[in-house]
Amino acid sequence: MGTEQLVKKAIKGNDDAFLQLIQTYKVDLYKTALSFLRSEEEALEAIQEVTYRAYKGIRKIKEASYFKTWLIRIMINYCNDQLKSRKRVILNDEMLSSLGVSENHTEMELKDAMLGLDEKSREILTLKYFHDLKIKDIADTMQCPEGTVKTWLNKALKALREKLEEKGGNVNV
Repeated sequence: MGTEQLVKKAIKGNDDAFLQLIQTYKVDLYKTALSFLRSEEEALEAIQEVTYRAYKGIRKIKEASYFKTWLIRIMINYCNDQLKSRKRVILNDEMLSSLGVSENHTEMELKDAMLGLDEKSREILTLKYFHDLKIKDIADTMQCPEGTVKTWLNKALKALREKLEEKGGNVNV
């Protein structure tokens, strides 16, 4: 059975279909949570909370083909709320290398630089470089035009470069 059919059944109240969908996307949810929260325990807790929120809100989905985007958006919002409450930004080694940060910059410098960025910039950099999402998918997730995502991404990268240059050294971002 296709994903869209499962989504349509879940919207109509089929719990088994909803559970199948969560099983299908649990790895994506986990990776998203881990990239933001940087703790296995917190990521697992986030999956539980997001599953609950998705279950409560499943009937709000208008387009079955956007289920994954909708689910990831719930996770991102949850993680951002958690980070706001802790007032810190989390990065992982995979994201650092995928951003192409020069070896002259330590992980701490990059964390500091990311902390200096606005929430939208941190989010877009995470989606693009950690999750390797295409511009179109980021636009769907953030519910904005692709051109806007490209502009935000360029501004986020420029701001990150500037923050890192303040720390000194060459930047490969």
